[in-house]
Amino acid sequence: MARIKRAVNAVKKRRKVFKLSKGYFGAKSKQYRAASQQVMKSMAYAYVGRKLKKREYRQLWIARINAGARLCGISYSRLINGLKRAGVDVNRKVLADLAIFDMNAFKQLVEVAKKALQA
Repeated sequence: MARIKRAVNAVKKRRKVFKLSKGYFGAKSKQYRAASQQVMKSMAYAYVGRKLKKREYRQLWIARINAGARLCGISYSRLINGLKRAGVDVNRKVLADLAIFDMNAFKQLVEVAKKALQA
């Protein structure tokens, strides 16, 4: 049985790792073992970061909605509850944008929520 030599495939594999490790400091971009370990760790961080980003944006939107709601004389939780009762289906991203860029429309939504809470 013939011996299998990995020359071309090994070079391709290493080249892929070095391409991903471009810009890393010191040995992490020059030596295959160090680069390989750092690329694996970086990929893990990137995966976790994509999940964290969603949480952080939601927190930001809630903080912005709360600030806008307080200016209109209602708390965040009462605003969301009132909008749900009124059947207004607007997500937090859009509400946050309205609270920042279009305060008049946001105030109208707050009024709708207040009416729904009273009824």
